[in-house]
Amino acid sequence: MKRNGHQYYIYILSNMKNGTLYIGVTNSLDRRMYEHKNKLVKGFTSKYNINKLMYFESFQYINDAIKREKQLKNWNRQWKIDLIEQDNKDWIDLSKDWEY
Repeated sequence: MKRNGHQYYIYILSNMKNGTLYIGVTNSLDRRMYEHKNKLVKGFTSKYNINKLMYFESFQYINDAIKREKQLKNWNRQWKIDLIEQDNKDWIDLSKDWEY
């Protein structure tokens, strides 16, 4: 599934249901997920195998995406879990069928 146009994304990754959470921002969700799944992003996500897309939002403007990313990073863990489970109760990797 391709997400085209000039858009920016915030996304939440996990390594399993109710596992470690990671929040990021990108201008290409396809590319960023490819990087996470292939451990091309060195650091926290590759070290802890955090590569399953649990949630994302799209924005037209980068400043809005960054503002939302900062907001979510300041939320407590339960609020983040509740946000994910509004649309993804079973914690399915939303990017599992994407072609890169």
